Amino acid sequence: MARRRLPDEPNSKLAIWSRRLALFSVVAALIAVIVVRAGLIEALPGMATFGGALAFAGLGILLALASFVTIWRQGLGGLGYAVTAIAVGGLLLAYPAYLGYQAYKLPPIYDITTDVLDPPAFDAVRRLRSRNTNPVQYAGLYAAEQQRESYPEVTPLELSVSPKAAYDHALALVNKRRWLVLDAREPQPKRRDGRIEAVARTPVMGFREDVVIRIRGGDEEARVDMRSSSRYGFHDLGGNAARIRGFFETLEENIDATLEREERRRPAPKKAPPQAPPAKKGTPQAKR
Repeated sequence: MARRRLPDEPNSKLAIWSRRLALFSVVAALIAVIVVRAGLIEALPGMATFGGALAFAGLGILLALASFVTIWRQGLGGLGYAVTAIAVGGLLLAYPAYLGYQAYKLPPIYDITTDVLDPPAFDAVRRLRSRNTNPVQYAGLYAAEQQRESYPEVTPLELSVSPKAAYDHALALVNKRRWLVLDAREPQPKRRDGRIEAVARTPVMGFREDVVIRIRGGDEEARVDMRSSSRYGFHDLGGNAARIRGFFETLEENIDATLEREERRRPAPKKAPPQAPPAKKGTPQAKR
């Protein structure tokens, strides 16, 4: 006698749609990141697209939670779909949730500089800013006070090398980090400061943020000031201060390593030949 095959347990439609929305949100988020980093669309439309992807991820999680009720009460299948939707949506929302915490904890400023009284000015960057972007002028004393309270470690970098050496190391580090150099002028003593203007990119979305580095000093001492400013948004989520801190730490390490190598290459000073001890008084001299 043939065994009767029981019909498959129907899956919860809420669970099915929750997984679909979660997977769609991942695809939409990846598309937003790719097109913004490739420069196919501006930052604001890219942020809107990425925000829509996060909304779909959140909706998928809500549908997954609602499907748990129907699965429990009606004995439906689809538990794996719901769990997948929660896992995928949670992973996608984790980083924006961290950024939201940063926005709550940090002040709403987008322009950070090591010299709030005389900030390095943007020159080449000026023509890249439009009416829809943040202004190139520094925000003023109110932003400076907020910066001092939240980022007291953002200060000028004092180096025991010439301004030319500091400029060369700074430019090499800018190129190593693959920032787009817009202008680079090496310092000339008593005539002009060294300047480097460049465009950096944020880690995930690749939003363009502008950087200017100024080098001043004397013969064997240099002061490096740096300014990092976001083009869009009133809040940089701490990214500009982190960029300056990281750049200065690496720059100082590179210069120290170079000085140590030069010190090791220097020949050791020759030792003077030992001198004969003076003859004691009252000692007869040897006859020849």
